[in-house]
Amino acid sequence: MMVYVWLIVLAAMVVLEIVTTQLVSVWFAVGALAAFLVALAGVEAVWIQIVVFVTVSAVAVAVTRPLVRKMVNRKAEPTNADMVIGKTGIVTDKIDNIAETGLVKVNGSLWTARTADGSQVDIGEKVKILEISGVKLIVEKEI
Repeated sequence: MMVYVWLIVLAAMVVLEIVTTQLVSVWFAVGALAAFLVALAGVEAVWIQIVVFVTVSAVAVAVTRPLVRKMVNRKAEPTNADMVIGKTGIVTDKIDNIAETGLVKVNGSLWTARTADGSQVDIGEKVKILEISGVKLIVEKEI
């Protein structure tokens, strides 16, 4: 009977891992697999199966968690484009979010631009680059 229980636990952990993609249940799937194999081998003592499940899961976490943490928590590498954030640009085509127009020249390059607050900015005015959204600069008018 416990063979089926561990098989269900294994399947549930695998499905949970696939659905969440957050590496939260993969270790318990490994533990359930070990307990399933122990039950399949004929060990009928449920407490032994549970000890195998807990032990293998804990060892799997201890061995792989530092590696997984490095892979999952990678910080985004700044790009050359990120270097314009915080800089001042000059509007070369009127920024109008509704009309979806606006160009800003910054560091010698032209960028499509939109204002953060939806306001319009005329040609020749200075703007501060707040962020990059896709390929557009999000700016605010400098005072």
